[in-house]
Amino acid sequence: MTEYSSTLRPSTVLGRQLGDELRRFRELAGLSTAAAAETLDCTKGKISRIENGRVPVRVPDLVALLYAYGIDEPGVLERLTTLARTANRRRRDGWWNQYGQVLADTYRDYIALEAMSDSIRTFQCQLVPGLLQTPAYVRAVTLASKAWRSVDEIEQFVQVRLARQERLTSEPRLTMWAVVTEGVLRQQVGGSKVMSIQLQHLATMAEEPNITVQVLPFSRGAHAGMFGPYLLLSFPQVSALDVVRAENPTGAVWLERESEVGRYRELFDDARKTALSPTESMTLIRRVAKEHSQ
Repeated sequence: MTEYSSTLRPSTVLGRQLGDELRRFRELAGLSTAAAAETLDCTKGKISRIENGRVPVRVPDLVALLYAYGIDEPGVLERLTTLARTANRRRRDGWWNQYGQVLADTYRDYIALEAMSDSIRTFQCQLVPGLLQTPAYVRAVTLASKAWRSVDEIEQFVQVRLARQERLTSEPRLTMWAVVTEGVLRQQVGGSKVMSIQLQHLATMAEEPNITVQVLPFSRGAHAGMFGPYLLLSFPQVSALDVVRAENPTGAVWLERESEVGRYRELFDDARKTALSPTESMTLIRRVAKEHSQ
């Protein structure tokens, strides 16, 4: 079995950067997507997907488009062809591709984006964020999902999750800010012993300078994040736009429009302001961890 499919596959960061530049050059040249499509003898849809970073661009096609747009400066050609080769290589050569038997393309796309990001903000109302899960917790979640049936598939998925977690401890470290509801702490995933160890691990990881964890307690009542979990990915590349992954029972939706992403930034700001402070959150996490161990 494979990870569930998103309703929309995300573009890679480098692919989006390249697409943004190609769109800018096309518009400066006063050409429509139909005119650009004639250059490559393709459809307008393909030009749109190239400009959105959703399909790789072969270097000969890239050069043809640039010449059609009147761009013949050696420096620009070299920079964009290097960008195209790097984007295509990252799509193809990431470590996650070796797990193609247990990971759908959409999930591998997510890992590729995560690998290029420098900051993640996430709100979770049911599960401990994946990057902060213990192996036993991952196994319990994987078994409950019923998406993987064999022991080998489950263990491969656990290894993928642990490999992803290296971003938090290897340089340059990924910055993570997680807001979780109190229900995440009290949900008996894997049983009381697994939960006790998981929450101890969560508290320990929250002591790292690049990780912030806050808990939104039951006592705060209704809040803006009650509709479901989501995460925001940010990137170090100049002009790279944030993306949002909003999850639901049948998959996940990727959002890239600035108006939609901005709404999720507002939701996360509301969640962190409503939640307990990091210090108060650690006190609650450790207290619930002890309750699970009794």
